[in-house]
Amino acid sequence: MRRVVVTGLGALSSYGQGVDTLWSNLLQNNSVLEPIPGHWDDYANYRSRVISPLPDFDYLASGFKRYELRSYDRVAMNAIVAAREAIEHAGFNLSLTRPKINGFSIDGQDPTRAGVYFGTGVGGVNSFIDNILHHYCYEPIKSIATHYGADEQYQNLHADLNRMVHPKRVDHFAVPRFMPNAPAAAVGIKMGTQGPAQNFSLACASGTAAIGRGYQDVRSGSVDLAITGGVEFLRDPAGSMFRGFDLAGTLMSGDDLPMDALNRPFDRKRSGFLFSEGGAASLILEEYEHAVARGAPIIPEICAYAETFDAHSIMSIEESGSQIRRLIQCVTADAGLSPADIDYVNAHGTGTTLNDEIESAAIESTFGNNVLVNSTKALLGHTIGASGAFEALVSVLSIAHQTTHCCRNLDEPIRDLNFVRTQDNHTIETAYSQSFAFGGHNCALLFARS
Repeated sequence: MRRVVVTGLGALSSYGQGVDTLWSNLLQNNSVLEPIPGHWDDYANYRSRVISPLPDFDYLASGFKRYELRSYDRVAMNAIVAAREAIEHAGFNLSLTRPKINGFSIDGQDPTRAGVYFGTGVGGVNSFIDNILHHYCYEPIKSIATHYGADEQYQNLHADLNRMVHPKRVDHFAVPRFMPNAPAAAVGIKMGTQGPAQNFSLACASGTAAIGRGYQDVRSGSVDLAITGGVEFLRDPAGSMFRGFDLAGTLMSGDDLPMDALNRPFDRKRSGFLFSEGGAASLILEEYEHAVARGAPIIPEICAYAETFDAHSIMSIEESGSQIRRLIQCVTADAGLSPADIDYVNAHGTGTTLNDEIESAAIESTFGNNVLVNSTKALLGHTIGASGAFEALVSVLSIAHQTTHCCRNLDEPIRDLNFVRTQDNHTIETAYSQSFAFGGHNCALLFARS
């Protein structure tokens, strides 16, 4: 089997654009939070009251054309932004070879030997919601407003109609904007790759699965270059996606702690995860000799990938943790290592009561109590389909810089593990990152210092 290395990274997060921005904020223990929009209370009562927003991004200033903004949902454009940063970080030059579609080619790269592997939990759900709202609301509201006019007797009706936020026109690109494969397709179109262009939708494990499948294709010889990552964009005008998670009881809440103390994975006072509007993270994977031949910056090596499945529940983690332990054994065995050889674990670490308990028990029983453990969700919140890609990226950076970020708000750990609670330097030769998902999907990656 061929060796596979990571040569480039890209990110668009709640902190803003760029890997450097992401990494510096993580090391400073920063988190971006704000109360849910006030108008959401017009539609429902919420148990959780906090989100981690994704900042608005100037796509036109970044080189997108107006017709691309019409063609793509923000989930696809965010994937392109992260992928482009990763490609350029890997030392590739991009040439505008198809100006009619604002499309590039990767200089010196055979396009048939390059693939795209991106994960997303729900794809262009923002466009889907907009389309549904227009379809259901526009004509009935117009008809009611016309019929009753400005009659004062119907003031309450008019007030209710004004709360029914909806687009004023139908989007002719609705289907390609919300189809789940759009992010992978958009990256492939923009970058001119002609190898596989695959989307992976495994809920919260989507990004990890995408990177893992890209790794497998490079290792097997199907491609020499894999543009991998995960992306999500969960903003909607009425908070319906947020409400779905809130009703499931998975989001953080509580009146006894300040807003910035509610997100606390692996802590005894945890109450759920911080809902993030999303983001995008991208990793460039290359066959080792391919990377060396062009003088690429080799960050770490990616050594193994594995998946297991709980076969238990569409929403709840299997309580014995047997498939998590098997996942750890599969990944380390594939790399020719044992769990004792792993220096650092980037845990799934959602902050939900059951998940953290089961995951921490599995880590303790397989890795022991000395391995470094943290949760990137303690700072970023849960970016759903992008989360595994962010956590893989953090694992790579932790090896590269021989340090990693803290577990924010971890005051009373639920288990005697070596949680990262202070900013410090560490010896990190190997890093393991795992993701679990609604449905019972478990995926993990293993990286090693090259």
